[in-house]
Amino acid sequence: MLSSEEARQIFDNAEQVYSAAAVSETVQKMAVDITDTLSEQCPLVLSVMGGAVVFTGQLLPLLEFPLSFDYLHVSRYNDKLKGGRVNWKVEPHTNVKDRVVLVLDDILDEGITLASIRERVMGSGAKAFYSAVFANKDISKPKPIAADFVGVTLPDRYVFGFGMDIYGSWRNLPAIYAVKE
Repeated sequence: MLSSEEARQIFDNAEQVYSAAAVSETVQKMAVDITDTLSEQCPLVLSVMGGAVVFTGQLLPLLEFPLSFDYLHVSRYNDKLKGGRVNWKVEPHTNVKDRVVLVLDDILDEGITLASIRERVMGSGAKAFYSAVFANKDISKPKPIAADFVGVTLPDRYVFGFGMDIYGSWRNLPAIYAVKE
């Protein structure tokens, strides 16, 4: 865990990639696209803790159709800068069998976590799987999954803010920042 001084130093040396206004506008556009696709399907929406909590909290009130909500907790980072093994901390409490499922996550980095979630959800009998990620990181290698709904594309740099953390800090920022190279 970072000290307050260390966290502030990281923030002071970071570069803003997307402003709070751009983030908000992006979430609104995503809500329209998701509504167009899923409004007649009463999906089960699963939020991936803890990164997607900010995105989920802003997106859900904009979805003007019936849905069920639950969460899951899967991580590869555990407050580190590099991903490791997929660690399932909490499974959804709601049965996904025969349900249309929409998974919300903060970022599609290498795609390993989201692919693992899709495999588990579909393996549990879901009727259909959709995913919405606020950010898709533009990396130089293929990913095992593509999100159905994507808000913004980010450079292949370490980013934080709007639910994404750096060493466990700064998830609460309304904008997106990148560590300077």
